[in-house]
Amino acid sequence: MVAFALTFSSPVSLTFSSPVSLLNLLLKLPLSRTVRPSLTYLRPQHRMQQPFLSPVISSFGSPAVRFSTSNSNSPKARNKTSGTGEDLVVLGIETSCDDTAAAVVRGNGEILSQVVSSQADLLARYGGVAPKMAEEAHSQVIDQVVQQALEKAKLTEMDLSLGVHKARKIAGKFNIPIVGVHHMEAHALVARLMEEELRFPFLALLISGGHNLLILAHDLGQYVQLGTTIDDAIGEAYDKTARWLGLDMRRGGGPALEELAQEGDADSVKFSVPMKQHKDCNFSYAGLKTQVRLAIESRNVNTEIPISSANCIDRSARADIAASFQRVAVLHLEERCERAIEWALNLEPSVKVLVVSGGVASNKYVRTRLDELVKKKGLQLVCPPPSLCTDNGVMVAWTGIEHFRLGRFDPPPPPDEPEDTVFDLRPRWPLGEEHSEGRSEARSGQSHYLKLPHHLEVDT
Repeated sequence: MVAFALTFSSPVSLTFSSPVSLLNLLLKLPLSRTVRPSLTYLRPQHRMQQPFLSPVISSFGSPAVRFSTSNSNSPKARNKTSGTGEDLVVLGIETSCDDTAAAVVRGNGEILSQVVSSQADLLARYGGVAPKMAEEAHSQVIDQVVQQALEKAKLTEMDLSLGVHKARKIAGKFNIPIVGVHHMEAHALVARLMEEELRFPFLALLISGGHNLLILAHDLGQYVQLGTTIDDAIGEAYDKTARWLGLDMRRGGGPALEELAQEGDADSVKFSVPMKQHKDCNFSYAGLKTQVRLAIESRNVNTEIPISSANCIDRSARADIAASFQRVAVLHLEERCERAIEWALNLEPSVKVLVVSGGVASNKYVRTRLDELVKKKGLQLVCPPPSLCTDNGVMVAWTGIEHFRLGRFDPPPPPDEPEDTVFDLRPRWPLGEEHSEGRSEARSGQSHYLKLPHHLEVDT
C-alpha cells in the first residue's frame, strides 16, 4: 500500500502565483538497508545523469539555489515509538517559503535522507523572499529534490511535479490516501522525533520569518494558542534589520545579524521593548523595526555600502545596532514566554517542557536566553537541531507519520478529478483554538479564526 499525504503551508494562492506548500508521500514499503550519512552540495545548472529528472536551470543566468543532501541515522531519532515502524516510510516535501526540501523518514523515526535546495542567492539579490521568484525556483528544482531524497533512501524513483493538483492527480490515479499536515504543527512535532522523552502536554514557541506562535499542546491535534504576532514576526525583523545594515543575505539575514551582533555593544542603543503595557502573550516587531531604521539614520550609516566594504567606525556602529536590536528582540520573546509558562501551568500543571522551533530557533543567543528562563521556571528547553528548525522535509514526514498512525487521513480523490478544481487555501490558518486571555487589545480587530473541517488544518 502507498499512502500520499498532502499538506498546505505559507505562502500559497488559489492560482499558485506564489510557492505551493507541502506535499507528503507516505510509502508503506519494506527497506532492505540503511544508507550511511553523506553531505553534498550541487548547483542547479548541473543536470543529473538519472532518469525521471527534470533539467534545473538557474534564473537570471546564474545559480539561484543550492542543494544539500544528507542521510541521517541519529540514534535519538530511532526505535522509540511503538506501532507501525519499519514498514512505514514517509517522504515529506516542503516548499512553503524560500527553500525546497524533501526527506524520507521511517515510522520508527529513523531519518533515511534529507535534501534541501536553498534559494540563498535569490535572498541576497532581492534582500529577502520574492514570492514570484521563489515560486519559479521551486518549480525548477522540486523534481530533482524529491528524486535525490528517494535515491538516498534507496526507494523507488518517482517523477513528482510541484503543485496541489499534480499531487491529487497522483493520489487519485494510484488510489492513495491523503493526510493533511499543518506547517506550524510540523515545526512543533519534529521535537518529538529527536527527543525520546518528550510527551504531551508541552508548551511550544514557534518562531520564524512569518510566524510567532505560543501554543499549549495538549495532545496530537489538540492545541491552544496562547499568543501570536499582531504584525511582524521576529524572523522578518531580523531579515529587514540585516538588509538595512548591508549584511550578506546569501545565508540568511538572521545568521548574518547574529554574527555581527557578537562584535557590538548590546546596550549602546536604547531600543524600547515592544508591548510592555500589554499583559498577554502576543508579539509585535513592527515598532522595533521602525526604531532600527531611525537608529541607522541618526548614526549616518550608509547602508548602500555593504558591510564587507565598511570602515572600522561604520562597522562598529552597525555592530552596535545589531547587538542592541537582538537583545531587545529576544527580551520580547523572554517576557512573552515567561507569561505563557504561567498560563500553561494553570491550564496543564504537568507541563515540563518548552519546545522552541522554527528558523529563528537556530539562533544560539535565542537558545541561550530561553534556556536560562525555563531553568528559572523549573522547566526543560527542547530545541531540534538547527537543520530541523528551518523548513525541512523531515518535520513534514514525521508529522504525517504521527497522524497516519491514528488513522487521520482522507480517502483518495477521484481519478478523474477536474483540473480546475478549486481548493480552499487561506492565509495564516490558525493552529488550534485561541486562549480567551490571549486576545490582545493591541489587535486591529482582525479575526480570521475559523473552525476547520474534520482533522485537516491548513496554514498558508
